[in-house]
Amino acid sequence: MTNKNKTVWSGRFKSSTSKSFQRIGASINVDKRLYEQDIFASKIHTQMLIKKKIIPTKEGKKILKGLEKIKGQIKKGKFVFKEKFEDIHLNIEKKLYEIIGNSAGYMHTARSRNDQVVTDFKLWVKDSSLIIIEELNFLMKHIISKAEKNVSTVMPGFTHLKNAQPVSFAHYLLAYYEMLKRDKKRFQNNLELIDESPLGAAALTGTSYNIDRNFTSKKLGFKKPTDNSIDTVSDRDFAIDFLYASAVCAMHLSRLAEDFIILNSDAYQLISFNDKILTGSSIMPQKKNPDPAELIRGRTGINYGKLNSILTILKGLPISYFKDLQDDKALVFDGFDTLKDTLIMSSELIRNINPNKTRMYNMAKTGYTTATDFADYLVKEKKLSFRDAYKISSKIVNYAEKSKKNLDELSLNEIRKFYKHLNNNVLKVFNVKNSMNSKNSYGGTSERNIKNMIKKYKKELR
Repeated sequence: MTNKNKTVWSGRFKSSTSKSFQRIGASINVDKRLYEQDIFASKIHTQMLIKKKIIPTKEGKKILKGLEKIKGQIKKGKFVFKEKFEDIHLNIEKKLYEIIGNSAGYMHTARSRNDQVVTDFKLWVKDSSLIIIEELNFLMKHIISKAEKNVSTVMPGFTHLKNAQPVSFAHYLLAYYEMLKRDKKRFQNNLELIDESPLGAAALTGTSYNIDRNFTSKKLGFKKPTDNSIDTVSDRDFAIDFLYASAVCAMHLSRLAEDFIILNSDAYQLISFNDKILTGSSIMPQKKNPDPAELIRGRTGINYGKLNSILTILKGLPISYFKDLQDDKALVFDGFDTLKDTLIMSSELIRNINPNKTRMYNMAKTGYTTATDFADYLVKEKKLSFRDAYKISSKIVNYAEKSKKNLDELSLNEIRKFYKHLNNNVLKVFNVKNSMNSKNSYGGTSERNIKNMIKKYKKELR
């Protein structure tokens, strides 16, 4: 009988593991998050062992019943995780010995902790990817909802943080929808790549037992078993892919937060936030600070760090399993927690944003944002080349700047000084809303386009 207070591999050693290594080498405080996946995979493995008559049915049923009891204890907070048993796998196995005795020894037949941990980890990443996709859907719906209310809201579009051309505030928001849609696709692609079951690869060579890997793959929810046992136990591409997708998503959310911080600043005053997502100052009574947006921006560094760490761990690692891989789970767990919180904060941010429509409109008129529209008008109506039209429009901008006027404040006579073959119709091109709605090319900022895109996006999210 295996001593319940000893490690499963203690028989090979003449002395106990040092206390300091037990503390540093134990991963139970991290990987206990895998308990549901570990119990689930152990139950499927046991079912397969019974089916293939590798273990007695009577012993297998005891294992299944014992595992279910352990799951209940953990859920109720009655399970004591012990550092001396290193990880979630051995903690559960030791508890199983306490509950059903020697029958627990059959459970580990035809598998290793090497294929066990990667199976649990893959299952966890699959589950967590679905949670992230759900949070992305929530955020994308909030963006659509806010955009739908601001289709006709004109704001200055920026390049180099300088006023460029008039755009719809809805169009601006939906640019982030597109980024998030790509993020969602990355996580969905990862679910395709991860869809191979590691269980049955054992330590690194496979096993001599007559196991049924197709059975366990199907029952675990994987498409197929992995094809190479050595690659199986050393593969952490799925962890890298998850952290990469998380880092890119965090970067997009950081850009959104940075935009909002700028647009909310006293210099711009184009948006405001509801008080529920603002904080004050300990010394300046007047302050209302957009701290959630700053946290979103700052925590991107955490997601970057997790990705960089796992790439560094793996870059010089020989093939097969090594203890270095123990740190992979903490990185992925932290990356998931950080991104999930960031997505939740981002949804709050979107829900609590208020555009300053009057200031947006007035700022859209400054900076000569319809100069391109005038050049386009000369090309379309007067058949000039765009470069010639560009030169004429540049001269009008210089004149307006010198006269301290916006382009829509110029008279027809003033405009004719630079091109005489014009009538009152030309004045319409300097209207910022007309400018916005003239951009009818697919993907452009016209209200008609935006309404069509919102319909398309709503269908995507059903």
